[in-house]
Amino acid sequence: MKHTRRLLPVALASLLAACATPPANKPVPTPATITPPPAPTPSMPSPQVAVPSVTPDVTTNNVWDKLRGSFAMSDCDADPQIMVWAHRYTQNPQRFEAQMSDALPQIVYVQQAAEKYDVAGEFVLLPWVESQFRPVPGRRNLPAGMWQLVQSTARVMGLHVDHSYDGRLDTSASTDGVMRMLHDYHNQLHDWRLVDYAFNRGEFGVQRLVQQHGTPPDEPAIPKLPVPRITREHLTKLLAISCVVRDPSRFNVELPSLPADQHLETVQVSHGMTLSNAAGHAGMETGDLKRLNPALQGEFLSTDAPGHLLLPRRNAEQLRNAMQIANDQDMTASVSDNIPLLTTHADKSENDTKADSSHRARTHVVRSGESLWQIARNYSMSVSTLERLNHLHGKALKPGQVLKLD
Repeated sequence: MKHTRRLLPVALASLLAACATPPANKPVPTPATITPPPAPTPSMPSPQVAVPSVTPDVTTNNVWDKLRGSFAMSDCDADPQIMVWAHRYTQNPQRFEAQMSDALPQIVYVQQAAEKYDVAGEFVLLPWVESQFRPVPGRRNLPAGMWQLVQSTARVMGLHVDHSYDGRLDTSASTDGVMRMLHDYHNQLHDWRLVDYAFNRGEFGVQRLVQQHGTPPDEPAIPKLPVPRITREHLTKLLAISCVVRDPSRFNVELPSLPADQHLETVQVSHGMTLSNAAGHAGMETGDLKRLNPALQGEFLSTDAPGHLLLPRRNAEQLRNAMQIANDQDMTASVSDNIPLLTTHADKSENDTKADSSHRARTHVVRSGESLWQIARNYSMSVSTLERLNHLHGKALKPGQVLKLD
């Protein structure tokens, strides 16, 4: 909003010039000049766990500003259909704001990936066009995930898909693959509009069109190449949602904000564990963890596929600390197990008696800080078996609790 100033006498203006305060609408310093608050130092470092190389922005407003600054295609008024779709998206402002708020953690994450691969900012909003950032499950040969990828495209991108894990629903893996692919498309086509056509129709089909008709001019904004109507409309929709982000007040909507500790981070897991245990160590509900990691089809997370979890920053740090404590305990236990024991004949007889008793009914007393997967690993058994024998079903362990081992 612009502010008009009242005209003051020249003498009074001269007198106040030296002590005048800056105007209310003075531009805010760019993110580069803002010093972020120091992050809390964990009590125990976790050098064995990979930490994401991208640090979340201090404020979400910086994300919207950076997003607008990275836009590379036409604005709202470049084509009448852009405005038509922009108004459709925002015809119910409250619902639009709620949908955008739900999608914001993923938007922030995708924005960082687009910046990493130098992809035009409009493509950060591509999942809005495809799925409104929802993890649509894949059935039969239908597209899946917020990027709506078919299995053949997923295989080309190196995404793993099986009965227990669908990489198309993995936000971090699929986003990295899509951004890398869009970057490659632009290196081939040199036009972000054609990159969107290629994403919707296929790169080889668009390359053939360019060979036949040449690279389209800058105008009109929607290239008049002989592509299906749905392909032209796909680009129009992408420019429309970008238009709303460019100028939300034009559509009577406000863009949401997100605290920095809720920005998403990827955590590499060092041991297999159940999702309920992972959620407990991260300090969050199991359902919330599953909603952020819809690619996991079962209840157990292995170190193979995917070998990572996507969590809010505050929960990610908590899980890293818990894994580091477990790693330290494993190392201590390994050192103790390797110390040779010298026993007398009487001691040996006593130990043999204990071993026979243990064989008849093996148990384990939970120590402070132990996790279910660590105990299962020490006794060479699966976590699911240990849970079944003790009717745990995701319940947290307590120091002193006696667990059945067979």
